[in-house]
Amino acid sequence: MSVTSESNRVPAASVRRGRPRAGERVIEALLAIAAVVSVVTTIGIVVSLLFPTIEFFGDVSIVEFFTNSRWTPLFADKNYGIWPLLVATLWVTAIATIIAVPLGIGAAIYLSEYARPGTRKALKPVLEVLAGIPTVVYGFFALTFLNPILIDWWPSANKPEFQNLLVAGIAMGIMIVPTIASLSEDAMSAVPRSLREGAYALASTKMQVATRVVVPAALSGIVAAIVLGVSRALGETMIVTIAAGLKTAGIPTSATQGAATMTGYIAGAGQGDLPIDSLDYLTIFAVGATLFVFTFLLNALSIRLVRKFREVYE
Repeated sequence: MSVTSESNRVPAASVRRGRPRAGERVIEALLAIAAVVSVVTTIGIVVSLLFPTIEFFGDVSIVEFFTNSRWTPLFADKNYGIWPLLVATLWVTAIATIIAVPLGIGAAIYLSEYARPGTRKALKPVLEVLAGIPTVVYGFFALTFLNPILIDWWPSANKPEFQNLLVAGIAMGIMIVPTIASLSEDAMSAVPRSLREGAYALASTKMQVATRVVVPAALSGIVAAIVLGVSRALGETMIVTIAAGLKTAGIPTSATQGAATMTGYIAGAGQGDLPIDSLDYLTIFAVGATLFVFTFLLNALSIRLVRKFREVYE
């Protein structure tokens, strides 16, 4: 029986953490600065909205703000009811969501489960490029291309207005399709291959694997993608300003009407025509604070949904 000499022994690997390199410290510092800047920016946004909004509600009743059905702060007969802006925003967001969610998830399923690697490599960058198109381009596209087609094809005599919520919602839905599709495809691609192979071993079809295995397993990521797209639709400005118009009198009863959304009103009223010490100017901050609260609640809901449907794989 041979005995290994001390000189031929291989030293055991050390499990102790080595000394951090200078590059790692720089990266850690940059990441910490980025986190601090994000938090400070959020606090700055809240503070910039909070004090003007408090000043606004010192002159306007918060009950009137949330119960009055007319928004005419720039008219001689002034009314400060947020509902016309809120309903117009919900109209556009709902239309965009109805269009974008099926198309986005369908595109994600195709890229993840059906497309060949070469096709996926070609289409995924195209989707990401579409997501980066300036929104003002979508606004003019809706007004000059989609709206004439919509008016020509409308079946009844009551044609849509030149600027209307429907065409703005369609354009916004097209805009957020790449966001939902790209993020959903990333979530589906992260599903372990073993789940797919197990389903195929049970004689499942490709459609069954995609809809009953992959989509449920990636549901948390898909929900996050949808909420991100809806949040972008809520905060979009240029499309609704150009395609939906800036009418702010009463609550819109149809998507074929033109009306100002919350972001559209902020863009229209914030062009510099209002004195900065006037109550009319403070309406911009009140509407902005309302939009901020809605977006915050939507993101809080998304976090809860993501945690509920999150799957952890070994």
